[in-house]
Amino acid sequence: MHHSQPAEPRTLGDYTWHDHAACLSTPANPVDPEIFFPEPDEMDRIRAAKALCEQCPVRQTCLDAALEDGDREGIRGGMTEEERDLLHRNLPHRLDYARVNATLAGRDIHLTDAERRAVTRAAYQAGIPAERLAWLLKVTEEHAEKLYRQVRREIRNRSVNRKNKADLSLATAQADHDDLGAAA
Repeated sequence: MHHSQPAEPRTLGDYTWHDHAACLSTPANPVDPEIFFPEPDEMDRIRAAKALCEQCPVRQTCLDAALEDGDREGIRGGMTEEERDLLHRNLPHRLDYARVNATLAGRDIHLTDAERRAVTRAAYQAGIPAERLAWLLKVTEEHAEKLYRQVRREIRNRSVNRKNKADLSLATAQADHDDLGAAA
């Protein structure tokens, strides 16, 4: 029977999802864990492992855990080591707002660099004190204040850049208009 994945990200250190994995060996359903560690040319073992993953109710959680834990060995979440390689390399850029919101709600969630920046920005915009941000991100209060200074700088620079672009657009439009007047 296939169950749907939980909508919320797992908390750090939570491996209770293992109890629901299709690869969990039981007396009624014996599974050889070695099937998930095939040699590159063992295509039958790879297909068998992926078929088991295909029916797993915690497949996405397994893949997320492999990526977050830096697990590059074997088949995890239905993907081989080679198939996960790009995901491993791109993980620091992941921006999942469910993770951001869960962290802001006080859950201890694995965050990428992009998600940590989003938590900081959202906390700043919500007026959350630096002390609370420090607790959420597990950093010192001094570091949280530094993160807030960076956000204030980003907001200021974005505002300045918008004004400069608007001024440039206006100047370009006026120059184009002046050129048209001279040609007539």
